[in-house]
Amino acid sequence: MSGGTLARSYGKVFNDVAAEYDRNRPTYPDALVDRACEVADIGDGDSVLEIGCGTGQLTRSLLARGLRVTALEPGDQLIRVAEENLKDAGDVEFVHARLEDMQLRESYAAVFSASAIHWVDPDLSWRKIADALTANGTLALVQYFGLKELRSVDDQEALLSALRRHAWEVAASWPTYSDLDCTIAGVQERRRNVADAWGWLGSYDIARDYAADLFEDLQLATVPTLIEHTASELNALLATMSFWARLSPEQRDALVNENHALHERLGRPIRASTLAALVTARRSLPAPQGRRA
Repeated sequence: MSGGTLARSYGKVFNDVAAEYDRNRPTYPDALVDRACEVADIGDGDSVLEIGCGTGQLTRSLLARGLRVTALEPGDQLIRVAEENLKDAGDVEFVHARLEDMQLRESYAAVFSASAIHWVDPDLSWRKIADALTANGTLALVQYFGLKELRSVDDQEALLSALRRHAWEVAASWPTYSDLDCTIAGVQERRRNVADAWGWLGSYDIARDYAADLFEDLQLATVPTLIEHTASELNALLATMSFWARLSPEQRDALVNENHALHERLGRPIRASTLAALVTARRSLPAPQGRRA
C-alpha cells in the first residue's frame, strides 16, 4: 500500500465515531458559503454535488440557500446521521458511495467538498470533478487549517510538544502552520493548479499536474478565527480526527492527560488559531480548434 493510499485509509475512522463527529465538528462560515455561491453564480433551485458530506455540516448551509444537493458519503454511519439531521432541511439526495465508484447521471453547476477531497484518489478525483461540472461550472473546496498567530502560538507549541513526546511519528508529519500573509502568498504562487494549491494548504499528497488543464481562475477567500477550548472540549475534538486512529490507547490517554494539565496550568481555555479557507476554481473550457489559413 502506497503512502498516500495508507494515509487515505485513516479517513474510515470518521465513520466509527459518527455521533461524536457530528457533535464536535464545526460548521463552515456563512461568509465563505455565500462567497462560493457568488463565484459560481448559483442560487435557488440550482443542482450541486457535494463530495464527502459527513454528517451534513456543509450540506445544511447549501440547502439553506435553496440549492438542490446530491451528497456523496462512503461512511454508512455518517450518512445515517446526515439523513436524520437534514430530513426536513431541503432538496437533498444522499448517495452512499465513493466518488471513485460513481457514474454520475447529470452535470452540476458546482461541486463542493468540505474537509474531504484529500480522502479521494487524486489520480481520479480532479478528472471526475471536472466531468461532473457543467461548462464553466465551479469547484469549491472549504476547510479549516491551522494558522500561526502570536495570540495562540504558545498554546499550539505546547500541544505539539506533547504530541512529540507521546507520538513522535504523528508529530513528525504534522503540518507546519504559516501566518495569514504567507498562506495567501503560497496559494497565489500555485494558482495555476488547484490541486497543487490545495495540496500545499493542507500538506496533502494530492497535487497532480493534469489538474492544471481542467480548472482555471483560482480564487481564495479566508476567515481567520481564534478558538478557545477547555481540555475536555479539545480532547473530544481530537478524538474525531484521523490521526487519533493511529495512536495506541496509551498514547491517547497520555495526550488527554497532557491537555488537562495544560488547561489547568494556563488557568484559561486553550487557544488555537484556525483559518477557514475557501478555494474556488472554474472548469476550463476546451481549447478551440485551430482554423485553417
